[in-house]
Amino acid sequence: MTPFLDNALDPAVRGHLHPPQTPNHALILTHGAGSNCNAPLLVALAEAFCGHGYTVLRCDLPFRQAKPFGPPFPAQAERDRAGLRNAVAAMRKLAGEKIYLGGHSYGGRQSTILCADEPELVSGLLLLSYPLHPPRKPDQLRTQHLPNLRTPSLFVHGTRDPFGSIEEMEKALALIPAKHELMKVEGAGHDLGFRGKLRAEALPANVYAKFAEMFG
Repeated sequence: MTPFLDNALDPAVRGHLHPPQTPNHALILTHGAGSNCNAPLLVALAEAFCGHGYTVLRCDLPFRQAKPFGPPFPAQAERDRAGLRNAVAAMRKLAGEKIYLGGHSYGGRQSTILCADEPELVSGLLLLSYPLHPPRKPDQLRTQHLPNLRTPSLFVHGTRDPFGSIEEMEKALALIPAKHELMKVEGAGHDLGFRGKLRAEALPANVYAKFAEMFG
């Protein structure tokens, strides 16, 4: 794992790179609204994918580069998506026959919005705890762009996630015309079992196995 910074692009791309011994494909992972690229869930997944030959970049979204704490700026979500686009461009210079994109919660949501507008940007999406709606507000669905999502996508979702039940997720994902799958994590909430010192030890390997099954 090495620090990564590309200032040639605006927004800049900042994070940590996991280079494998024998690279094949590449994966970009980003974080949720209250976290950063050092989130234990992202680190664990990066290590799992790197162990299978993926060059993995964990990157901070532009809002997190601008401030170390606090939620995203709603009016600047487009800039966060530009940061993801730049991360893909930076990875194309480094490695990866195929590049995949994704992240946890807010980061994953912005990835889907970006790819709904740019379906050829990456080969697939890995979406962790997609925030289908705010907790206790099931009428405020974040599905408007899903009918335009033509990038194959793997959604990983806990059965106790307050941002959307499994039933709600299944109904929402039916709107997606591209190939997609929903991986259920029994008993997990929005953190997918990574909270404080708790670590869902089997999750990274299970996610990789499902991802490999879907994307080859």
